[in-house]
Amino acid sequence: MFVAQAHSFSQQARLAITLAWVAGYTNILTILTCGHVTSHVSGTTSNLGRDVVEALRGAGSTWSLVTFGFFLLATFMLGAFLSGLATEVGRRRNWESVYVLPMAMEAVLLAGFAVGVEVQDPEVPAWTYVLTGLASAAMGLQNATITRISAGVVRTTHVTGVLTDLGAEAAQFAMAAWDAARKPSMGTLWELRRHVSVRRLALLASIMGSFAMGAGLGTLAFDTIPRHAMFPPVLFLLWIIAQDLARPIVEIESSDLVGDASLRLPPELAVYHLRRDRARAKAPHRLPDLVGWAERLPARIRLVVLDLTDVTMLDQDSASELVALVRRMNQTGRRLLLAGVDREQYAALSGAGGPLDPMAAFPDLEIAVAFGLSWLEHDRSGAGRH
Repeated sequence: MFVAQAHSFSQQARLAITLAWVAGYTNILTILTCGHVTSHVSGTTSNLGRDVVEALRGAGSTWSLVTFGFFLLATFMLGAFLSGLATEVGRRRNWESVYVLPMAMEAVLLAGFAVGVEVQDPEVPAWTYVLTGLASAAMGLQNATITRISAGVVRTTHVTGVLTDLGAEAAQFAMAAWDAARKPSMGTLWELRRHVSVRRLALLASIMGSFAMGAGLGTLAFDTIPRHAMFPPVLFLLWIIAQDLARPIVEIESSDLVGDASLRLPPELAVYHLRRDRARAKAPHRLPDLVGWAERLPARIRLVVLDLTDVTMLDQDSASELVALVRRMNQTGRRLLLAGVDREQYAALSGAGGPLDPMAAFPDLEIAVAFGLSWLEHDRSGAGRH
């Protein structure tokens, strides 16, 4: 879940359902224990503006409220900063699970909040800063991490944007239903179940439902086990991180063909193999962050052949990652060819994001390399004419 970007609907929905309830749960606990929201900062910013004006006018609000408002904004931003920093460090060091570290940091922050809830002294004002600061930083960290994983599609710590998108998507679906009712040639109402807005509506509704469920569960836990109420989401985060780390990740290895002097492959062509962990060959494997890997390729490389022979089965998530990689390479002026693709794999790739270009997938590595050489030659001749 935390290895690569969530390109497919199922990946994004899983992220939303899995983590939005944690945000709703944490937010309601900070309200019940400290009287402040921490999963979002819209209300905090509004209160800050009001408190500044009232403090300047001496109309009841004190500068301590202004300081506290700035504190909440700063800790939320600090969490987002830590997420970006941890992710970038992971990318530069070529870690396979670049998003596990920020999620582990969130678990640590929420664990600190859980301990604080248990040992706090309500009579000591400093505890409000400690508890809200830990929760606010954790929410900023989660929001930044999930936003980056989903490429800006999924946000799990607030529902304002979700509700806005839900209304816009509902309008799209309503117009499609209107067209279907007025013009049968546009499709039947039953066929609208496959409309793109239906899946998007389901995703957005799942985020809102999960957030609300978390708030309900948090309220119930606070009523029954108030001093241990934060332990469930912490344990849940640790569990999904452990599951993420326990599942082996496919390795990307450079092919021996590149160093074969007899073949004399041009420097613009690179050949890589996807290799499973031999010690755990029978276990289901995940793909690494392929898009991040492609961005680190040397600038001279114009065409990449990626051999999938060792990857015997592609699930929907893996197929989506590969299709996203093909499209990303095309957008950057490069070309990606997939080798070792059998009929079942090709069907999975085509089903992951629309029909796949037949000239992007080949059953045999040698055929893919030969096509790549031809493509490079044609590309050079075309560039020479211009």
